[in-house]
Order: sequence, then C-alpha cells, then structure tokens
Amino acid sequence: MAIQKHKIVPHLWFEGNAEEAVNFYVSVFDESRITDVTHYGDAGPGRKGSVMAMGFELEGQSFAAINAGPWAKFNGAISLLIHCETQEEIDRYYDALVETGEEKPCGWLTDRYGLFWQVNYARLPKMLTDGDADRADRVLQAMYQMKRIEIAKLEAAYRG
Repeated sequence: MAIQKHKIVPHLWFEGNAEEAVNFYVSVFDESRITDVTHYGDAGPGRKGSVMAMGFELEGQSFAAINAGPWAKFNGAISLLIHCETQEEIDRYYDALVETGEEKPCGWLTDRYGLFWQVNYARLPKMLTDGDADRADRVLQAMYQMKRIEIAKLEAAYRG
C-alpha cells in the first residue's frame, strides 16, 4: 500500500464491488486517482486474484475500499459532504451520484452503492450560523423544502 497523506482515512466496505465503485468515484471527481490495489492470494477469503482492497483519492482526500462481504452496510450515520461553490457544480455532482441511487431531503442522496452523500452549497454553514436568527431560520426553512440544493433559493431566503 502507498504511504497515506492523511492520518485519518475513510475506509469504505463493499460486498464484492469495490473496484467498480472506486472506478465510478474516480470518474466523478476531478483530481482523483487510484493509488493502489491489493488482490486476494491463496489465503483468501476472497477468490484468488480478485480485488481485496484499494487506495484512492478524490479531490486529494485519501480513501480506502475493501471487498469484505455482506456484514456491514452503509447508512446515513456517515456521509460524505461535498462543498460546492456554484449551482453548476451542485448539479454535476448530484446528477452523477444520484443516478440509479436515491434522492433524500436537503441535498442528501444515496448513490448506486448505498453510500450517503451531501451535495451542498459551500456558503450554507455561514448562512446558518449568521448572527441574525431570523435570517438563518429562513435559510433553514428554504432548505427543508429541497431535495437538490438550489443556491438561488437559499440566497433569496438569506436576503429576506
């Protein structure tokens, strides 16, 4: 395995389709690459020569993936948050990731592999922590009405 750039690396558990998932994620994000691949040998438990684990980077963030069987499933307790500057960026990531997945409220979605994502406006945290409670409440209420985040509606709510 390659030397990791980050001390903490999200490790994703797949049921036999880690290679397919990693290739998909690397295709969605710029500045992304597979850093290494480990295959099962004689000791198993996977079929000899099949992919056991992969290291990869998405936008410079290190990840690991493993083909480890059906014992663990993704759920909403852990999600990957994408901070987007423009509506075009939100739409690009959202469309790519939700294809054959499922839309959730407030910019959340699950992808075809069941991984949870938040495709959101980079300015949203500042809007929600604004010293003006009414302004922050308007933004939150606007967001509650959305599946895909719509920057223009959030900005309009922020302005009042």
